[in-house]
Amino acid sequence: MKKLLLLAVLFTAPLALIAQEEISKDTIPNGWTRSGNISLLFNQAAFNHEWTGGGTSNIAGNLGLNYDFNYKHDKLTWNNRFIAEYGLTKNKDDKYSRKTNDRLELNSILGREINESNWYYSFFLNFKTQFTSGYEFDKDLNQDDAGYRTEVTKFMSPAYLQFGPGMLWKKNDNLYVNISPATARLIFVNKTFTDVGNDPVAIAAFNENPYFGVEANETMRFEFGASVSAYAKLDLMKNVSVENILNLYTNYLEDPQNVDIDYTMNLLLKVNDYISANVAFQAIYDDNAVKGFQIREALGIGVTYGF
Repeated sequence: MKKLLLLAVLFTAPLALIAQEEISKDTIPNGWTRSGNISLLFNQAAFNHEWTGGGTSNIAGNLGLNYDFNYKHDKLTWNNRFIAEYGLTKNKDDKYSRKTNDRLELNSILGREINESNWYYSFFLNFKTQFTSGYEFDKDLNQDDAGYRTEVTKFMSPAYLQFGPGMLWKKNDNLYVNISPATARLIFVNKTFTDVGNDPVAIAAFNENPYFGVEANETMRFEFGASVSAYAKLDLMKNVSVENILNLYTNYLEDPQNVDIDYTMNLLLKVNDYISANVAFQAIYDDNAVKGFQIREALGIGVTYGF
């Protein structure tokens, strides 16, 4: 638990210091507030046959939806955020396109204020999965053999559900940290990825490296641990804003010294009400998935519509 708090402080303290002069006590009136945006980012490069500098023609696009629906009534607050993102890229000589982004997530935090302060009793819920199948590709993408790509993930495989009580520190909707020392975590997978039959040797071999932590012939893994989630959004300058989302988790029941990390930074450079440039960076560490950091970075210029 100490590791989680230390990591949360390291990520959020600088942002809190920068934002403290701009963020005051939340004065949003009682009732619902809703806001969201839809963005379509597009990238393209083309080279004709005579081009000697090297390069491959390609096209890429990313569609994203962020929607916040928050409720306040006196001492009660309820923050909800829905995130849906999907992106593809296609190189000219590749037979199939590849995903550059695939995310479906719901975050919800319910809090009750304690003694006119920034502290709340809280209960949180987080659910995340992906829309479509993910593949591992062989080197030659155009061979006729159907085995050149292998499905390794799909919708609801994996899917993560976390929930638990805790304490919420909230300056306002743009700056808060939730600490939950008693978090239940369920990992769901499709049995097609874990079904190895009844052979004890095959079962033992599979369980040496289980699928997202789920063992042979199972479809779910239960964990119980502690989690910290932090959110900070601030304006760096006119028409430039940055959003930081941090989620930390440790499993009491197995390897509690291993802390799962999911950090996302979204930088928005607004040209006008409809045109913007977006930079996204995400770093994930989950030793049940990969023994190392997963890194995603994307930059694009596209159309954004706020509502």
